[in-house]
Amino acid sequence: MINISERAQQHFLRLIQQQGIAGLGIRLRAVKAGTPAADCQLEFCEAADLAGDEWTVECQGFPLYVDAASVPFLDAADIDYESSSTGGQLTIRAPRIKGDVPGENASLVERVRYVIETEVNPRVASHGGRVSLEEVTADGVVLLRFGGGCHGCGMADVTLKHGVEKTLRERVPEITAVRDATDHASGANPYFSRDKEGKSAMA
Repeated sequence: MINISERAQQHFLRLIQQQGIAGLGIRLRAVKAGTPAADCQLEFCEAADLAGDEWTVECQGFPLYVDAASVPFLDAADIDYESSSTGGQLTIRAPRIKGDVPGENASLVERVRYVIETEVNPRVASHGGRVSLEEVTADGVVLLRFGGGCHGCGMADVTLKHGVEKTLRERVPEITAVRDATDHASGANPYFSRDKEGKSAMA
């Protein structure tokens, strides 16, 4: 749950009204979530800009959209705005944004999920993509599902082999293989179509 003070809501509403665009909202995402360099990013957002999996917080006169991948890191965040003689200061306190590094006793699944959320997803997000963990088998095989711009992308195989798998096996040595469980033929909005070459989201 994100807490937005009335002052912050009024501040956002004033900014939105200055834009003069009907239906405009604010999108909030965590950048480099789960790392020491984690930060929050705010931007204006129209309905056409949405990926469809955002969480919506209804505010006074506008919606606040929270990027789906950022939700775990922004839970319990407080957003406030303080006026001063020189203007004002917007503050966002997100105690979970830097994440909790799995401890020595963490399971293989926890460690794999942590790497996906803190290293893989922030990188594939540049292509509008997302990777989710489906399963870790008893013999260390990781099954992943690609979503967003990575679903059906012509570079998904390259991203998997030279980006995602390489990163996961470096960080979690117990992994024996990484496989894609996605039906890419059903991808509706790939970043690169299957018949075009491009650059991997993990490049």
